[in-house]
Amino acid sequence: MPHTRSTLCNARIGYQPKLPSSLKNGLTGVVVEKGEATESVADQEKIKALFPNTYGAPVVKFKSGAAEGVRPLTVGAVLSGGQAPGGHNVISGIYDGVKSASKESRVLGFLNGPGGLVDGKFMEIDDELMDKYRNSGGFDLIGSGRTKLEDESQFKACIEVANKNNLDAIVVIGGDDSNTNAAVLAEYFKTNNVACSVVGCPKTIDGDLKNKHIETPFGFDTAAKTYASLIGNIARDANSAKKYWHFVKLMGRSASHIGLEVALQTQPNVCLISEEVEAKQMTLGQVVAEIADVVEARAAEGKNFGVALIPEGLVEFIPEMKALIKELNDALVGCEAEVEAASKVDEKVAIISKHLSEDSAAVLMELPEGIQAQLLLDRDPHGNVQVSLIETEKLLIELVGKEVKKRPGFKGKFKALNHFFGYEGRCAHPSNFDSDYAYALGYSAAVLAQNKLTGYISSVSNLKSGVDNWEAGGVPTSMLMNIERRHGEDKPVIQKALVDLEGPAFKKFAEHRDEWAKTESYLYPGAIQYFGPPEVCDAITETLKLGA
Repeated sequence: MPHTRSTLCNARIGYQPKLPSSLKNGLTGVVVEKGEATESVADQEKIKALFPNTYGAPVVKFKSGAAEGVRPLTVGAVLSGGQAPGGHNVISGIYDGVKSASKESRVLGFLNGPGGLVDGKFMEIDDELMDKYRNSGGFDLIGSGRTKLEDESQFKACIEVANKNNLDAIVVIGGDDSNTNAAVLAEYFKTNNVACSVVGCPKTIDGDLKNKHIETPFGFDTAAKTYASLIGNIARDANSAKKYWHFVKLMGRSASHIGLEVALQTQPNVCLISEEVEAKQMTLGQVVAEIADVVEARAAEGKNFGVALIPEGLVEFIPEMKALIKELNDALVGCEAEVEAASKVDEKVAIISKHLSEDSAAVLMELPEGIQAQLLLDRDPHGNVQVSLIETEKLLIELVGKEVKKRPGFKGKFKALNHFFGYEGRCAHPSNFDSDYAYALGYSAAVLAQNKLTGYISSVSNLKSGVDNWEAGGVPTSMLMNIERRHGEDKPVIQKALVDLEGPAFKKFAEHRDEWAKTESYLYPGAIQYFGPPEVCDAITETLKLGA
């Protein structure tokens, strides 16, 4: 089926992403400056033992200068995990980068994620194909997938594919798990004297793949602006109709970066930050009471409307809910068949409660029936509760409604609508920032490939200082790792970045939220702008502006 394009798509194809000054002369005009040896963020001895051939590599920075030994390259590109705006620009950055070294260079796009790499399924990307996808959203050029690279048979298959196709490098474009897998593959290649480098590229709309060297993953900017646009529309509708509360669940299971950023862009009446809930050891009842306090205070002023933002992973940060989910995961191993055989939710609850602690059983019994059903019926392939499917926004609407009705001082009305904004932000046309940033990350990956650097993740920093001043380079992926317990085993993983409750972004939010709760301070960001004044179209996130 031919690739079709809208008017905006056609206009965006002509946009030439901006590059940091160090990359403007192509791969023939970039030299690599190496820093000191590095260590992992934690568990140094364990990480070193797992990555003996790639551990300790230096951080590298790219500078303008005459490169030596520039040669044609064959590079494989892999999109891994969930979609994020800017993925096609990473590939176009790789493509333009390697072509700047030699017109004989090739880019092979492995199909449908790491599984395509293992199976050797790819398409060669040429000028005509690449030009159809520049500055476009989605991962539909080559598709994505969630195959984990974790056993030796997969690694051996990757070696065969690399050798058969004379690959100089494989670039894995993904989140923390995908880049961890890339680092493991790089180590395996190095151990077995495979010449092909393996490089990562930081992607996730959740914003939790960031640190000192990676200021933000690509895709976060566009996703946050997309959600902020929608929530600004909802806030204006609420302020127009003046009769509904809107509870909006936002993507971000492991961290609340999206919620915090969108709150700074729209100024809702309520925004929960999971990390704060956990830090304060808040119960579900306390979370409900906190929202109910705002609902009651606004109702007392005749304002029976508002906007509340709820992070996707909230329930896992509420200690009693986290304990319940853990116990359910363990208990269902022994009685899953009995639970499934029961026809009614209350019967299922009665069965499983016998296998829970008294506290967790009491929490389960207090939950609305719909949430009980989701906890007991929606399981992942490992038999665990699928937390992302729990309709937290509906849970809070029901509990807040019950709470305000039993308060003698509440004289208002509480009518609420629920929303979940997730997939709406994953494949949007990338903002100018994400177009530029993703392109620069891809170009940096090409430089890493040209210099035979393996086990690295491409990086572009100094992002709030304008593209000319961005600093391109690479970070050894092992430097970002710690050890975590996964499925009963210690595994090396890139350390997730949670919202810093001492950081400037959260502090600004905390300073103003009481004011936002009482008033209609709503901001209306509007749709993402691609053409016009730089202060509008090239704007960065509030989080980056604040340096958090």
